[in-house]
Amino acid sequence: KHGVDFSTVANAFEDPKLLIVPNAKHSSAESRFYAIGHDGRGVLTVRFTLRGGSIRVIGAGYWRKQRKNYENQT
Repeated sequence: KHGVDFSTVANAFEDPKLLIVPNAKHSSAESRFYAIGHDGRGVLTVRFTLRGGSIRVIGAGYWRKQRKNYENQT
């Protein structure tokens, strides 16, 4: 949807500075999260959930708000 392919998403999860943030306001039926990491091109935000022991990606994109959270982490 946002021009981000699966291999790019995988790169973000490999970032040693990866930031995982709960996404509590989206779904009460299942836990959802944001993974914020650098993919080699920029800071990518990946929305995902865990199902059956696997990561299910819901969406991914380069969003400014989460980039600021990533850059401001200590």
